[in-house]
Amino acid sequence: MSDAPVNVGKKRFIAGAVCPACSAMDTIQMWDVDGTPNRECVACGFGDTLDAQGNSIPREIPTRVNKAAAKPANPKVQAVQFFPNPKLKK
Repeated sequence: MSDAPVNVGKKRFIAGAVCPACSAMDTIQMWDVDGTPNRECVACGFGDTLDAQGNSIPREIPTRVNKAAAKPANPKVQAVQFFPNPKLKK
């Protein structure tokens, strides 16, 4: 990882902007990180990065390769198997 400082611009609200996730108006903040525009909704937490034309750049689809490793199972937990009672009639 690089220890170079990240140039983060001042966050500002965009008047009349509607959140694409929750449809709330006037809740979108925009700021630049090293010349790349970012936006975030303060109401629902939706956030994304924009390209030069103002289109949303899709995030990488989570797969088993790029997701964090699952934590191991608790060794104190045991699986339980239930067997139907043959004396009970349905």
